[in-house]
Amino acid sequence: MSVEVPFLNLLAPYQELKAELDAAFLRVMESGWYIMGGELETFEREFAAYVGVKHCCGVANGLDALHLILRAYGIGEGAEVIVPANTYIATWLAVTHAGAKPVPVEPRLDTYNIDVERVSAAITPRTRAILAVHLYGQSAQMEELATLANRHGLKLIEDAAQAHGATYRGRAAGSLGDAAGFSFYPGKNLGALGDGGAVVSDDAELVDRVRVLRNYGSRVKYHNEVMGFNSRLDPLQAAFLQVKLKRLDAWNGARRKIAAFYLKQLRDLPGMTLPFVPEWAEPCWHIFLVRHSRRDALQNMLKAAGIGTLIHYPVAPHLSPAYAHLGFKRGDFPLSEEIADTALSLPIGPHLKLAEAGRVVEAVTAAARDLG
Repeated sequence: MSVEVPFLNLLAPYQELKAELDAAFLRVMESGWYIMGGELETFEREFAAYVGVKHCCGVANGLDALHLILRAYGIGEGAEVIVPANTYIATWLAVTHAGAKPVPVEPRLDTYNIDVERVSAAITPRTRAILAVHLYGQSAQMEELATLANRHGLKLIEDAAQAHGATYRGRAAGSLGDAAGFSFYPGKNLGALGDGGAVVSDDAELVDRVRVLRNYGSRVKYHNEVMGFNSRLDPLQAAFLQVKLKRLDAWNGARRKIAAFYLKQLRDLPGMTLPFVPEWAEPCWHIFLVRHSRRDALQNMLKAAGIGTLIHYPVAPHLSPAYAHLGFKRGDFPLSEEIADTALSLPIGPHLKLAEAGRVVEAVTAAARDLG
């Protein structure tokens, strides 16, 4: 059967903002300036203000954002960085690319975010940082993590790749730790028309080091202070992001309405676990994730009904071939494995119509009841 309700419609934002995005494209093309420059600087100021921090540095992607934060803090060989055991592998890769060792910690099974008590038990003399992920668009327990980090002299870094506009006790994700990395991958709540990322922080020295690292280790052309990288958010994407940033709160509001509809309509279905939102969190609903013991059967039934879904993420990082050298095996992180084996993401987005969400509810309800 053809897909009646796609998992995500990436064309719709362009259709809504066509005139403004086309104007931004022409502005950059006619400027003759295609690397760094004024468009990037404008977006960096606007995004820093949106997050509520003093500084923003645009980089090539979300992975680079996290990697360059670690590099700029001097966290590398011989260091350990605590990471969630359940996350997209980019969180781990950032640590590895910096030369440090990722130390996985299991999540809470209600919020899916890293378990603070387990973090405390994982800290060793080699630990230099806690890298907390605001998974699926809901903030981690940042006050408790900050208390731990301060007690042990650790950096607290946010992976906010999925959390544009999410808040924790009224404060924006990205403003809750020492520094944060964002992704502007097209499917994000704030997505570019290509890859992109940013580092945000109140730490001026940290962001200055990131600016040097992103540009071959140079402030002045041909004068290289350190061995840097080529990781720059280009002016065209920065111009597009300026346009989209103005719509982000409204788009997140539309996501929240769909999430509230799902939470009301899908409650009490057999075998189904819905998202849990603690009172201190206001998610941006990047992903609406349900769990079911017969996830694959559920996904196939929804596909037959014309409903697009995705699995975030089918392989926990500790079981990925990329990390086979760490020697982990199935059973080492059972909660993360359970999530990987049962999680299914339903369609959600700012352009999903309520009637389409209704079709999702009908299909999910019918499939869950058939599966028992």
